[in-house]
Amino acid sequence: MALSGLKSNLEDSDSDSEPEFLQYKVVILGDGTVGKTSLCMSLNEAQFQPKYKQTIGLDFFVKRIELPNSIHVALQIWDIGGQSIGSKMLNTYIYGAKAIVFIYDITNYQSFVNIEEWLQVVKTTYSSSEMPYLAIIGNKTDLFHMQAVKLDKHNTFAEQYSMYSYLVSAKTGDQVFTSFYRIAADLSGVILTSNDIESSQKVIKAEIVTYANEVKPPLQKPSPVLVVEEKTVKKKKKCSIF
Repeated sequence: MALSGLKSNLEDSDSDSEPEFLQYKVVILGDGTVGKTSLCMSLNEAQFQPKYKQTIGLDFFVKRIELPNSIHVALQIWDIGGQSIGSKMLNTYIYGAKAIVFIYDITNYQSFVNIEEWLQVVKTTYSSSEMPYLAIIGNKTDLFHMQAVKLDKHNTFAEQYSMYSYLVSAKTGDQVFTSFYRIAADLSGVILTSNDIESSQKVIKAEIVTYANEVKPPLQKPSPVLVVEEKTVKKKKKCSIF
């Protein structure tokens, strides 16, 4: 093979493997306490935040995801506070989104019902021909024993409004990364194989904590190793915990 021909083939090979960088705005909507921010932090930092802190206005996250064929995606995630449903700024927050993800708590039926109200706001921002990618995520699958929204209702709603649907747990990390990995792939026009999806499944570990509407376990006796004064321990036992 001539040197010029070899050089040409090498250049073609290099151009084929050049990475592609894409960026999308993703808006997260849903009621307060459904776990939107916990889900975003689980996705971005692979850890669960047990303490609830209400999002005022919005929070902003960036998640970088590498897809097959050297496609690099940056998801600009706008976490909208649950109290923003009546805000005049909501349409501004939503505008320009390539994907809108609705989050609800599977143990809170009203949070599922209210998704339709959030959807109506989106419909006032976009015409039917300009509607962005829509997805619905049921969070807190680690509390399936408290499930208030049946799977068939979840699937029927998703099908009715042409939404992609996922079930996740921000607490354990189950399906969190995978759901956004698939969203990134869909936005980029990348078809994932079953191996791609399996390799994307990540689970994080978190200490056992209770959500606001979950019954708290009984107070355990303190370890004698940690006790400094016996009187102090007795005083703590008399305190009531709400």
